[in-house]
Amino acid sequence: MPDVPARGSPSPRAFWARRQAHETAIHRVDAELAAGSVPLPVDPAFAVDGIDELPAGFHTRPTSRVRGARRRVPRVETSDAAPWTLRLPQEPPRASRDGDTPADTVISGPAEVLYLALWNRRPHGDGLVVEGDAELAELRRTASAVG
Repeated sequence: MPDVPARGSPSPRAFWARRQAHETAIHRVDAELAAGSVPLPVDPAFAVDGIDELPAGFHTRPTSRVRGARRRVPRVETSDAAPWTLRLPQEPPRASRDGDTPADTVISGPAEVLYLALWNRRPHGDGLVVEGDAELAELRRTASAVG
C-alpha cells in the first residue's frame, strides 16, 4: 500500500479503507441509477462520513478546483452531524466543523440526501435546501471533481 498522507485517518490503511468504502457505495448508486431503479438507502452515519470526506479530503487539496476569485464561505448542514464550513480563497480552501462563521451559502438536508447530492448523484433541488448565493452552490457542484 502506498505511503500517503492519511488526512485525519489513524493510518494509510484506514484512509484507503474509508476511501474505498465510499467509492464502492457511490458506484453502487451509479449502477442502480443506470438500471433505472431507485438507489437503496445509505446509512446516515456512513453518509455523514462520506460528506466529511469532501471538505476534509477533496476540497482542501492543493489541486482542488473549488476556489473563488473572492473570499466566499459555503456551509453544509445536516441534523445528523456538526456542520462543515469551507473558506474559499484563491489558495486551496480551508475546512472546519463549525456553524459559527457567517456563510454566503448554506446547503442543508438529511445526511443521505446530502451525501448523494454532494457526490453529484442527486440534484441539489431534490430534498435539499440551498440558501444564499446559488452561484456558490453551483461552483461547489461543478468544480468538486466528483462526478
